[in-house]
Amino acid sequence: MRVAGLGLLLLGLVLALLLGRASGLQSQSFDPASPDRVGALHLTYPPLNHRTTAERLFLIGSAPPGGVVTVNGQVVARSPAGHFAPSLPLVLGTNTFVLRHDLPPREIGVQVLREPRFPMPPRELAVVPGSLSPGEPVVIPAGETLCLTAIATPGAEVLLRLGDGEIPMVPAPVQLPGNGAALTGRNQPMASPGHYEGCGSLKQVQSYTTAVVRLRRGGQEVTQNLPVAITVVPAAPLAIAVVKVPQGVTRTGPSTDFSRLTPLPQGTMAYVTARQGDWVRLGMGEYGTWMRQQEVTLRPGVLLPPATLRSVVARDRSPWTEIRFPLSRPVPLSVEQRPDRLRLTLFGVAAQTDTIAFPDLYWEAAAGDRLIYTLERPQWGYRLRYDGTTLVLSLRQPPPSRQMRGQTILLDPGHGGPEDLGARGSTGYPEKAVTLTVSRLLQRELERRGAKVILTRTEDRDVGLQERVTQIEQVQPAIALSVHYNALPDDGDAAGTAGIGTFWFHPQSQPLAQRLHDDLTQRLQRPSYGVFWNNLALTRPTTAPAVLLELGFMIHPEEFSWIVNPTEQQKLAIAIADSLERYFAQWQAS
Repeated sequence: MRVAGLGLLLLGLVLALLLGRASGLQSQSFDPASPDRVGALHLTYPPLNHRTTAERLFLIGSAPPGGVVTVNGQVVARSPAGHFAPSLPLVLGTNTFVLRHDLPPREIGVQVLREPRFPMPPRELAVVPGSLSPGEPVVIPAGETLCLTAIATPGAEVLLRLGDGEIPMVPAPVQLPGNGAALTGRNQPMASPGHYEGCGSLKQVQSYTTAVVRLRRGGQEVTQNLPVAITVVPAAPLAIAVVKVPQGVTRTGPSTDFSRLTPLPQGTMAYVTARQGDWVRLGMGEYGTWMRQQEVTLRPGVLLPPATLRSVVARDRSPWTEIRFPLSRPVPLSVEQRPDRLRLTLFGVAAQTDTIAFPDLYWEAAAGDRLIYTLERPQWGYRLRYDGTTLVLSLRQPPPSRQMRGQTILLDPGHGGPEDLGARGSTGYPEKAVTLTVSRLLQRELERRGAKVILTRTEDRDVGLQERVTQIEQVQPAIALSVHYNALPDDGDAAGTAGIGTFWFHPQSQPLAQRLHDDLTQRLQRPSYGVFWNNLALTRPTTAPAVLLELGFMIHPEEFSWIVNPTEQQKLAIAIADSLERYFAQWQAS
C-alpha cells in the first residue's frame, strides 16, 4: 500500500508539473499590436483537460521562428512565422502530449481524454441501462408506428414486449456523424456494434411503464425489464395548438437534431397529434411537423372543418408588395423557393378561390386539403405573418437602382464580448477581433462608395444571435453579410484546410454567395473552401439576401498570418466592396 501510494503521489506531481506548465502558457495573452508573434512557445488549442470522441486531434500554437518544436519528441512543421497545427492520432483514454521548443527552451504538457463515440455494449447478455430510446415520455395514437433503439450485446437476438405487443429489434450496423462532418469530409457512416432498432404498432389504449426485453445468443436467454413512459391514446387530436411566438420553429422530428422546416407565423392553428418529451407533433390534412410545446398554446382538441379561402388581393407598400390571403382560420403552411419561383402551400383548406388580383400568381388544389399558390418571378426577399386570420405574404422588391450608392448594407462582425471569442489563431489572437477590424474597414470602403452601412456591433461586446437576426429584420437592408473566420472540429485537418467559404440558405442569397466567393478567391488568389447551403441563424433571415462569410481559417498556420496582416485586410475590404458593386449591377441587368 505504501509503494502504491508513493507511486500515485509521484504520478500526481508529474501531472501537476505538466499541467502547471501548460496552465501558465494557456493564460498567456496575445499582443494586440503584433497578433502574428509570440515571445515563447505558446499552445492555443486544445485547452487543459480537453475531452473528445474524435480519433485524432490538432495542436494549434506558435513559437519564435528559430529552432525546432517537437511533440512527444517528433519535430513538427511550422510556418515562416513559427505557427504549427499538427494532427495527431488519439487512443481511447488519456493521451499526453509534451511540446518543446529549444530557442528559448520551453516545455508545455497537456492531456486529452478520448471517450468512445457510443456507450460500449456489454459482453454479457444485456441491454445498456438508459440506452432505450426514446427515453422521455411519449404519447401516440393507437395503431401508429412506434420506433425504438437500444444498445445491447452484439450478435444477440433482441425482442421487446410492451403489454401484448412485440417489437423485434434488429442490428443497426452504422450510425451517421453530425452535419458538421460535411465540413471536414469525414461524413461517412460509422460502425456501431451493439446498436439495435425496431418499429411496431400498439393498438391497445393504455399506458406502459415497463418494457420487457428478451435477449438470446448461443443458447443463452436473458429477460430484462426496462422503464418506459409510453401512453397510447385514441386516434383523435390530443389538443389544438395555437402558435404564440412570432415565428414558431418547426422540425422534422422531436429534437434539435432534426431539420428545420418553414417557421409557422404567430396565430397558426393545428392539431396536436402526438407528444414526445417537451415536443408536440402538429398536423392538419397532410401537414406534419414537430414544435416545442413552449411555443404554442394548447386548447381542447375538437375536430374542425377545413378552413376556407376565396379571393386573393395585393397592394404595393414599397419596397414590399403584400399579397393577402383571407382565411376563415389561420392554418399551417410551407414555403418552397427556387431562384425565380416561390411556392406557398396551405394545409387544411377547402378551395373557394375564383378571383386573384395579382399577376404571375397561380393556384391549384391538391390532395389532403392543400392549396398551392405559385409565384413565377425572382425574389429579393419575403416575409410571412397573420393579420388576424388573413395570411400576408410580403415580397421584397429589388432595389430600384443598379448602383450600390444609396443602398443599406448590414454588416455583422461575428462573436464579441469577454466570453464569445470565436476561433483563436496560432498565437491566441481571437476571431472576434479580426471580424470587427475587417468589418470596420469594409464599412469605410462601402460608405466611400455611397452606401449606408449598419454594424450589429461597433465594439467588443456580446451580441446574441437572435439580437443580430432581429436587427436584420428591423433594418431590412438590401444585403446582410455576417463576417467570420473559420476553424474545424477535432478530427479535421487543421494544417491542410484553408480558404474562403460562403454560406447561404434561401435561394435569393445563393447568387450573392457565389459572386462573393468567386470574386474573392480569384482576385485575392486565395484557396476555395467552398460554397455551402447551410441552415445557420445568420443565413435564415428571409427579408433580404443574407450570406455568412468565412474569410479564412484562424487555425491554419500560413493563412492565419494572412488573416491578421493589416495590408491584406485592406485589400480584402476593397475586394468585397468591388464584388458587391458588381452584384447589384448584375442582378438588375439579368
